[in-house]
Amino acid sequence: MRPNTLRALHRAKTPIINAWLSIPSAYAAEVVAHQDFDAATVDMQHGMMGFSEAVAMLQAISTTRAIPMVRSPGLDGPQIMRLLDAGAYGVICPMISTRAEAEALVSACRYPPAGRRSFGPSRGLLYGGGNYFAHANDEILVLAMIETQQALDNLDAILDTPGLDGIYVGPNDLAIELGCAPKAEHDNPAVIAAVERARAAAVKRGKIAGIFCSDGPAARMRLQQGFDLVTPGNDAAMLRGALAAAVATARG
Repeated sequence: MRPNTLRALHRAKTPIINAWLSIPSAYAAEVVAHQDFDAATVDMQHGMMGFSEAVAMLQAISTTRAIPMVRSPGLDGPQIMRLLDAGAYGVICPMISTRAEAEALVSACRYPPAGRRSFGPSRGLLYGGGNYFAHANDEILVLAMIETQQALDNLDAILDTPGLDGIYVGPNDLAIELGCAPKAEHDNPAVIAAVERARAAAVKRGKIAGIFCSDGPAARMRLQQGFDLVTPGNDAAMLRGALAAAVATARG
């Protein structure tokens, strides 16, 4: 089976840079994934794409060295299994707040006896290889999003879930849960402390600590803080910013 290079990067303590795709376009996904990212995540929760578009985007990502991942719409076992069958090599699942939810997430991503994933990998075989079934449980990454107060309360239990590879902090929803406005992760003490607590707990266990960042400088700061995986903004925000800057420059 094709190795999941993100695992090797994590073992080597090499930063993982992840692209975030919300625009429903295989061509845009291909362009983004060619920019030396280690992974590219198709956002099925807040992105504008449906399943067929997501499949085409995963195919486009597969033309590059970036590992194709998805953020699932939610904790929906059949949907998660279908996205894995479509060739996703990693799942980031939103709003995981309890040990039971973390266990359900892992179960959807792992074949028996480690989980209850149904067999039928279709495109997964094309991307992963003919021995996909024998090695999928060892290669597919499973990350739980930490973005609620309940998740913080249950952080240790979530991280101790067998088969869970790590966490991915959603700082905006976490800030809202803590009574702040979105984008408060850098200036509100409660949010700063919550983010650091999640990072430290994951790293202590040797698991991946990931986080969504607003831009490149914020991603660099998070790596310096000790996060393993960072997302330096999403495609739509970068496109919007680049175009606005170009228009402003042209207008003088």
